[in-house]
Amino acid sequence: MIKIYHNPRCQKSREGLGFLEQSGNEYEVIKYLDNIPTKDELRHIIDCLGIKPENLVRKNEAIWKENFRGRLLSDEEILEAMIKNPKLIERPIVVNGNKAVIGRPMDKIETVLE
Repeated sequence: MIKIYHNPRCQKSREGLGFLEQSGNEYEVIKYLDNIPTKDELRHIIDCLGIKPENLVRKNEAIWKENFRGRLLSDEEILEAMIKNPKLIERPIVVNGNKAVIGRPMDKIETVLE
């Protein structure tokens, strides 16, 4: 089943959810600020995206700038930072099996629906 990691307060995330609604596909909404992904779930998402954990971080968030920017962090430390501060996780993320995209721009979502 298609999953969207969604933050209802984020306009881009709401647009991504709207795109899925219009696609006609079944999907599950995961409000990741309320239902924080586990380390294993984050690893799976990162593997599906084909990126390093650092590339899933919203580096313009105050939490990142104040606590992590400029520090040499291991992948594990970055995963821990995202779990403790889920606002740091990029959004929306759409996962379909072993394929995933960060849905910005929104039309990227289409690439995982096939």
